[in-house]
Amino acid sequence: MTDRILIIEDEPAALRALSLLLSDEGYAVMEASRGGTGLALARQEQPDLILLDIRLPDVNGLEVLERLRQERCDAAFLIMTADTTSSNAIKAAQLGAFDYIAKPIHDEHLLVLIRRALDYRELETELRDLRSAVPSLPLPAFVGHGPAMQAVYKLIGRVAASDVTALILGESGTGKELVADAIHGFSKRSKGPLVKVNCAAIPDSLLESELFGHERGAFTDAVSRRIGRFEQADKGTVFLDEISELSPALQAKLLRVIQERTIERLGSNIPIGVDFRLIAATAQDLTAMVAAGKFREDLYYRLNVLTISLPPLRERREDIPFLVQRFLARSERPITIRQDALERILSHDWPGNVRELENVITRAIVLAPGGVITPECIQFASRRTDASAGWLDQIPYHQGYWNVLRLVEAQLIRAALGEAHGNKAEAARILGVRRRLLYEKLSELGL
Repeated sequence: MTDRILIIEDEPAALRALSLLLSDEGYAVMEASRGGTGLALARQEQPDLILLDIRLPDVNGLEVLERLRQERCDAAFLIMTADTTSSNAIKAAQLGAFDYIAKPIHDEHLLVLIRRALDYRELETELRDLRSAVPSLPLPAFVGHGPAMQAVYKLIGRVAASDVTALILGESGTGKELVADAIHGFSKRSKGPLVKVNCAAIPDSLLESELFGHERGAFTDAVSRRIGRFEQADKGTVFLDEISELSPALQAKLLRVIQERTIERLGSNIPIGVDFRLIAATAQDLTAMVAAGKFREDLYYRLNVLTISLPPLRERREDIPFLVQRFLARSERPITIRQDALERILSHDWPGNVRELENVITRAIVLAPGGVITPECIQFASRRTDASAGWLDQIPYHQGYWNVLRLVEAQLIRAALGEAHGNKAEAARILGVRRRLLYEKLSELGL
């Protein structure tokens, strides 16, 4: 049986070219140049696939998609757009589009997507819950038009539609918290709280109370009852950043909370039911940590249900000019950047990702003479300065072994914290030590 495809496109030349291409491939093609006409044809003919432009003269393409999804239209949808913003990508996925394709369209790419959409058409029935309107919340500050970030936007839309645990992976500075914000904002829990906990920023002795709460008298300083973050997130979302930093004991307790959806405050054995969606994130390789016995395998599989992996900035260099413009727009004075300065930026490896780029541009704005950023204004954080390079030659060995050792430790820790921009979990990773040991050394050395 010949598959039937409805093309809704307002540009006559593009509509004709697409129609000829698909007819030559053996598809039965129907055409519509307006959204209203396309709606009527879709309702009457029930096509197998709808190739839909977003910008139409009468009805927005996303509105056409939403209306047909609400009417239980069983067609697969492919969206065509020249505006590849995160908003369009996320909304299209949220409303149930199989995929979307950026203009100008490459014929071979389009044919592959069409075949894939038709082959997996049954998946569309699982996405019908995505037909509800997108919540009127401000979109997070995503910048990215390249294929790597487009894939991330699509995943956010699909992950947000479910209520299962999500795991966000990516190097430090890639935007894991922004992704968590977007997942919550596009989910059915968007009206509930989004409670964030940075597991690397809170000492183990306090983290358990922070997560689960405590009763009065549970420990020396517990002068009153405290409601933990999981209880605060009831009917909403909990975001656990740097989850790789949880101690083995807290890993076991978190596993139980995920399985049973109950918590017990410190100082109490009464279980309390909580309704939350869990999003976790880490910059570490959890599979390697599981293999090394540093992370529970059963907890890893509980977390790794739906995974979004964020690309490092060096793998999406096409987005750097857009990010630069975003950061320049925040300046309180008119500012521009010369092409040779931008080329210097593009040639950098960006180990600190978007966060490092933002810092570099902020520094360049301050240094820019006359509001023009030149290559001299672009200063990258050095992994090892000239001063630190010669520091070993200046060690006061006569002060004794243990005093010198403390000086070396302090210098190493300062250098690691500088490279990690103050992030203690990242500094511990750079040094190859556990976070708890780093905290102990910070206290011991008075840093």
